[in-house]
Amino acid sequence: MTDLDSIDFEELVEINCFSENAADKAKAAELLEKDYNCQIVIQDMARDVKFAHHARGSIIIAAKLSRNVVIMQNVTIDTNMRYNKLTEQWENVGNPILDENVIVADGAKILGPVIIGENTVIGAGAIVTKDIPANSVAFGVNSYKPKDPNYDLLFNDKMLNPKEIIAINNQRIEQFKRDKSV
Repeated sequence: MTDLDSIDFEELVEINCFSENAADKAKAAELLEKDYNCQIVIQDMARDVKFAHHARGSIIIAAKLSRNVVIMQNVTIDTNMRYNKLTEQWENVGNPILDENVIVADGAKILGPVIIGENTVIGAGAIVTKDIPANSVAFGVNSYKPKDPNYDLLFNDKMLNPKEIIAINNQRIEQFKRDKSV
């Protein structure tokens, strides 16, 4: 078994999701839960899936995560199956499938055998238990609207440097203080 105690989040995800060594996979899963408070179990995952903020507080149990999917913190992707006592059958069986370029924002929940279409953003705190078409923004409970093609939401490869965000926030704080003193 590899010594996994000193490796970073991305390496743990790589081992957890792609290693052929069952002992290493189990150890990586244990460390992800212990160190990052997240569980990642995905049947079919593209290697370029990104977990922002180390997926802290997330449970990701998915059928498929496609290319360029981005998942923020405190996200739940899982099943919502139920057992029908009358028919003695399980219903609503299956886990979510996320198509290419899907972004899942903070605190979102995607539950059940749903498909999230490509280029879709699942908004912060959204609860999704139904399919969402491509090029949409999901919000609230099972609500969505077309995504404006002129904007990227939450994430893209041209992200601001954290120092730029801090500088903008400092300007906003100073303006807030000035406005309060008037």
